[in-house]
Order: sequence, then C-alpha cells, then structure tokens
Amino acid sequence: MIAYPHLPAAPLPMSRPARLVKHGFVRWFDRGGWSVEGFLPLPDKAVVMGGPHTSNWDFLVFVGAMERMGVQASYIGKASLFRFGPMARFMRGLGGIPVERGMKNDLVAQVSDRLRAADRMLLVIAPEGTREATTEWRMGFYRIALAAGVPIVPGGPDYGRKAAVFGTPIWPTGDPEKDLKPAWEFFRSLTPLHPDKVLFPDGTGMDGRPRAM
Repeated sequence: MIAYPHLPAAPLPMSRPARLVKHGFVRWFDRGGWSVEGFLPLPDKAVVMGGPHTSNWDFLVFVGAMERMGVQASYIGKASLFRFGPMARFMRGLGGIPVERGMKNDLVAQVSDRLRAADRMLLVIAPEGTREATTEWRMGFYRIALAAGVPIVPGGPDYGRKAAVFGTPIWPTGDPEKDLKPAWEFFRSLTPLHPDKVLFPDGTGMDGRPRAM
C-alpha cells in the first residue's frame, strides 16, 4: 500500500451512501488482487489523463486505486446534480465538481480556476469520452492543465498484471503534439481489457500500426 499521510481519504463531508460506495470500490480492488504501480506518490495537484478506456471496469479499477492510496480524486459533473439534498451530498462526497455548462465562461476556465486555487487536487478526465475506438481524444484536459499551471499524469489499468499504473508527470508547454508523446508511449505499455477498441489520435492501435475504424 502507498501511504499519503498528507492527503486525507475524505477531505469532503460524505453521505453514508457515498462512504459505502467508496469502501466497496477499495474492497473490490483488494479482493481482485490489484495493485498500484508507476510514478508515485502522485503530485498534490494534477490533471490525471485516464486511458485507454475500453470497459466500464476501468472506472472501478481507477477509483479503487485512488481509494487504496487514500487519495481524493475529483471529476466533472453537471451543476444540476449538486443542488439538492442527498444527491448533492453524494456527488460531492465522491469528489464531484459542479460546472455550469450553459454559462458564457467555458468549462476549461471554470475548472482551471478551481484547480489553480486548490491546495491539493487531482482532477481525473478520460479524454476518449467513449469505450469504443476513436481518434477524437478530447483536449480539454490539456487546456485545463495548461491554464491551471499543473502537470498532466497519464494513468490507466493494466489488466495483464492487474495493476493501476501512473506515468511520469508531463508539464504542458502549449505544444500538445510534442508534450503528449510520452503519454502515448505510456498508454501503449499497458494492456487494456479490449485492445481492439483502442485507437490513438494518429490513427494507430496499441501495436503502433495504422488501423481502420
């Protein structure tokens, strides 16, 4: 187990359902024989670039890993889910960040402002946005990290060795094509649950060869 004494497991008040869900994630992670590997400990503040995303199990592995490390991960959700009673407490307890998608200020500005102002925050974003093969990896994660002045940490599940793996932090410079080369190499080193569903922005698959959609 990786210890993070300065990062409490639950910095936000949690409802009982949220607490039970989190405990369930870490029990599933442990009983399944999963481990956490890679560049550790994680930075206090970063955008975690999660991938490759080929199965709903990926989410369970990732949340279980964060809970096993005692790290509070954050994610983006619609503001309407955070406005009332038990649902609001549940969403915030799981690390949700409300954003107003209809506001004139774009999502990147909303989230990067919050990340920049935080003392500690790990924002998890899955750039693919789908479990199916796509070359359209969304670049919002990169723009948020650049605007907030924080590193990008590539991370994902390796089903071959049953490990949640985190790569070396990448500091964005404004040149995503150059900056993200280490991230693509890192993701190719993993074994996703469904390798045939992985398609990188350059049109290549896990083996580095071009493949059709």
